Amino acid sequence: MEVSVIIPNYNGAEFIKDCLDSLLRQEYRDFEIIVVDNDSKDGSADLVEKEYPSVRLKRLDQNYGFSRAVNEGLKMSKAPFALLLNSDTIAEQGFVAALVDTIQKDGRIFSVASRMIQMKDKDRIDGAGDLYSAFGWAYARGKGRKLKWYDKPADVFSACGGAAIYRRSILDEIGWFDEFHFAYLEDTDIGYRARIMGYRNVYCPDAKVYHVGSGATGSRYNDFKIRISARNNMYLIMKNMPVLQIILNLPFLLAGFSIKALFFILIGHGRAYLSGLKRGYILCREARKFPYSSRNLKNYVRIQLELWLNLFRRLPG
Repeated sequence: MEVSVIIPNYNGAEFIKDCLDSLLRQEYRDFEIIVVDNDSKDGSADLVEKEYPSVRLKRLDQNYGFSRAVNEGLKMSKAPFALLLNSDTIAEQGFVAALVDTIQKDGRIFSVASRMIQMKDKDRIDGAGDLYSAFGWAYARGKGRKLKWYDKPADVFSACGGAAIYRRSILDEIGWFDEFHFAYLEDTDIGYRARIMGYRNVYCPDAKVYHVGSGATGSRYNDFKIRISARNNMYLIMKNMPVLQIILNLPFLLAGFSIKALFFILIGHGRAYLSGLKRGYILCREARKFPYSSRNLKNYVRIQLELWLNLFRRLPG
């Protein structure tokens, strides 16, 4: 098999049947499907086991989060490419083939982001790759904007792990998904590591997939998601930026965290956000930094220029 499609699942009974059916309708068929279930309680794992005998199912004994589920899927795979897909998605015809074709064009491409389209408004982008700025903000490129404005290939900071393909050889080189993240920003982290090593993350507009969004957590803003995202946001910075780069960006980072704190306080989630920052500080002390090498200095410079450039990009919404 050329591709392993890895689908982390947690209580996805409402969505996973449509997701799997859309994959099985693909004309390109040189792929296997692996579903890793995070101890779902809604019968979704039983549904996969009963109705989709060709799908490889791995049941975990508790909810370990997205990163652990992906890594468990990688352990089961020997394919040169891993395609990650959220269970609350429906792939258009040609989705897998477009991703495979794009990643094979250049051996320096680590990941390819798809054109994620809002399920409830099919004329609007859910994400066209991810961007990252010196404010310490990671966000979906094009979110909420017209679909037609994102019909050209582009280099992006990272690919959204909800619907993207990754080169296995580079994954093995830079390390798999960081399980400290549990969920949220783990895809930015792994894309960041690849960028430090000089690899590319690109966007493929021909790989179209419809996405419900927040299918597992239930809403865009909730205390769990805000707390975990805030924690991981701080960890992402401390892990991937050398100390001098953190000092260089400190005014922007302080501004970014302050703006977000004010925003979440105003919408009634301030305590969750501040709690997440505290947990992020603790996590930074427990986890390891990505090792710095002077050989990658030019890559750090390119990344830094991009972080500054993205300060002036229009945000989603």
